[in-house]
Amino acid sequence: MRLALYLSVAAIAIIIIALTVVFFLLFRKRASTGASGRARDIENSKRNREEEDEEQEEEEEEEEEKELYEEDLITFQGGEGLTICDILEAPGEVIGKSKYGTLYRAELHRVGSVKLLRFLRPACAAPDDDLASAVDVLGRIRHSNLVPLLGFYAGPRGEKLLVHPFCGFGNLAEFIRDGDGEWLKWSIIYRISIGITKGLDHLHTGLAQVVVHGNLKSKNVFLDRNHRPYISDFGMHLLLNPDTGQQMLETLAAQGYKAPELIKARDATKESDIYSLGIIFLELLTGREPVNEKAAPDEEPYLPNYVREAVLQQSISDLYHPNLLSRRKRDRDGDDIDSFVVTEECILKFFQLAVACCSRSPSLRPDTRQVLRKLSEIVK
Repeated sequence: MRLALYLSVAAIAIIIIALTVVFFLLFRKRASTGASGRARDIENSKRNREEEDEEQEEEEEEEEEKELYEEDLITFQGGEGLTICDILEAPGEVIGKSKYGTLYRAELHRVGSVKLLRFLRPACAAPDDDLASAVDVLGRIRHSNLVPLLGFYAGPRGEKLLVHPFCGFGNLAEFIRDGDGEWLKWSIIYRISIGITKGLDHLHTGLAQVVVHGNLKSKNVFLDRNHRPYISDFGMHLLLNPDTGQQMLETLAAQGYKAPELIKARDATKESDIYSLGIIFLELLTGREPVNEKAAPDEEPYLPNYVREAVLQQSISDLYHPNLLSRRKRDRDGDDIDSFVVTEECILKFFQLAVACCSRSPSLRPDTRQVLRKLSEIVK
């Protein structure tokens, strides 16, 4: 009886101990699982926070970069609404290269327009302070015969970008050489000559301070469909360092537009601009390039010298196309159709004016106002 009691107590004790062990193991497993889960939750939460922080940092960097671009893009009249993102992302076509930069035709889809982009190489640009002053002056110049500066951008690697309207009808040099005879019309020659002179006159006399073009040539005069001229590249020498400016001047000399007294690009004057203007007049009248690289050994290759001799002898008939001459046309009622008659005397006066502009002595060259007056007198 007593033995049975002991056995019952022992059995109950064993069961209690077994249950205790089982409960302990279950609790321990659950605790372990909970800790592991909490650890995973903490790890996941930490990872999510890191990803969110990274995304936020990227967004902040993009915003800062955008703000930096917008701060560095300087816009002028006509360039409102332009952003550097629009410009840098625009499809571009290279249309010209020089020693100091590259020209692009760019389609800005967002604003629905085509612009001319000029990238200046960092090594060619003037010091930042000089550049900023020049850009401020050039960006404010507006005239109906000048290509305006719409915007300027200084990039993080030192690159410089100038934004202009795009003139899609070519330059004057192309028009004279490939214009299908249009340049032989006196009215067109006269309109172009007047327009170029008016644009140059605005640079010389119409601003608070004189702006010298410094690189005037027929390739830097653009035309629209009505043959209105637009002078480009004025003041470019102010944006370049002295060495690059000198290279530009050497190119100008090789092409036949440089005034003989001009030694350094930064020393360009109103008088040296007038010399280049005279060369352009001679191109318009003769259809010839300033320097004839195919001239015979006994022929004068430089256009001003070639024309000067003929003008002095008043023997200019071989210098221009006879189609320039016109007789007064009348309608059925006998009224004049032409506003003026083109005679050899008119053409001779124009040649004399061009030669005067190309005088070897700067003091003997007329200024822009005198040129405009002479042009108006030719057609009276």
